[in-house]
Amino acid sequence: MPIPIPEPTPVSRPFWDALREHRILIQFSPSLDAYVFYPRTLAPGTLADDLEWREISGAGTLYTVTVAERPTAPPWADAVPQVLAVVEWDEGPRFSTELVDVDPADLRIGMRVSPVFCDDPESGMTLLRYGPAGGARTVSR
Repeated sequence: MPIPIPEPTPVSRPFWDALREHRILIQFSPSLDAYVFYPRTLAPGTLADDLEWREISGAGTLYTVTVAERPTAPPWADAVPQVLAVVEWDEGPRFSTELVDVDPADLRIGMRVSPVFCDDPESGMTLLRYGPAGGARTVSR
């Protein structure tokens, strides 16, 4: 069973297009003076329509993690253990992801992590995963 691939919306398309170029774009709200994520049309709290796309490094820290020893759904039957995580970007927002190239025994909340761009040639999409700090890298599925 194939792994589900996200379908970009008009609002989220800049995020997905940037990932395909191995860059990370998220929105910034001048009225909040803060980055926001997930992509939206109005700034949270102020409802201002001042959101603009800005590039970030993607570097961050491990905020929380769960190691799934059993498949989380049928498409991931062969991908155990699956290391599910929330990364807090240096710019502030948090991002739900999967950790790759890491031994679960080495995981520590607060550890530094770097983006891993996972290209899916079949769909043309790039998914954003994370691994131990050491600079962004690319893998193909």
